[in-house]
Amino acid sequence: MRASIFLALASSALVVAPVHAAAAPSVASDSAAETAPDFAAAVSDPGRDETDIKLDESRKPAELLAFMGLETGDSAVDLFAGGGYYSEIIGRAVGPDGSVVAVNPPQFTTGDQSRAKWAAVTARQPNVTMLASQLPDYQPAADSLDFAMLHLIYHDFYWESEQYKFARMDPSAVLANLYTGMKPGGVVAVIDHAGVPGDTRAVVEKTHRIDPATVRADFIKAGFVLDGESDMFVNPDDDLEKNVFDPAVRGKTSRFVMRFRKPG
Repeated sequence: MRASIFLALASSALVVAPVHAAAAPSVASDSAAETAPDFAAAVSDPGRDETDIKLDESRKPAELLAFMGLETGDSAVDLFAGGGYYSEIIGRAVGPDGSVVAVNPPQFTTGDQSRAKWAAVTARQPNVTMLASQLPDYQPAADSLDFAMLHLIYHDFYWESEQYKFARMDPSAVLANLYTGMKPGGVVAVIDHAGVPGDTRAVVEKTHRIDPATVRADFIKAGFVLDGESDMFVNPDDDLEKNVFDPAVRGKTSRFVMRFRKPG
């Protein structure tokens, strides 16, 4: 069903969606409408963590997930899920017939605060499972995933840190595993901080940003199709040379939004 819906959504491999169009993909049929979750309800759950709720205004999760085409019943993965902000929302959106695997490197899951946060997330959303795994080691079963979320983390595929025990990785190997795991027609949502062109690892080390052109090239080389983009998070006043944790830009960075799809 997903592949046919995407064919109806776009007449070419690239669909540019401006911010006012990002509230939802075009509904091509009754079946497409039936599979669309109630994203507003998924976000407005009163049990969510207050810290997460404060991020909603800047992250626009309902608009973003509608643009990406998440469907009821989807099997999803949230790569480098952090504290589970998107894992919980996606879990609620896909419903009891869907599921979410939230992948986190083990060194980021051992603290008391992290354990407590995840215990609360999984208690509220039992269809969410947190998996401790280094990103290159995560190998989903072939053709098992409908949806993958990479929120503000793809640049980390080029990052390395002795302090955080984050080893240098090969982005192409991680994407190869993800490609294998996605079902034909499956969607990969990529949102990241826009960076300047240049040596990617150097740019990431300095700013924790990444050039959008690098992301497009990496995913296309891995076999994915760029199915859509949105400018909902573009900020022309952002200084792309500043580190995303700089107080002058933190929470206000210009972010790109890309929807990739596995052909088939």
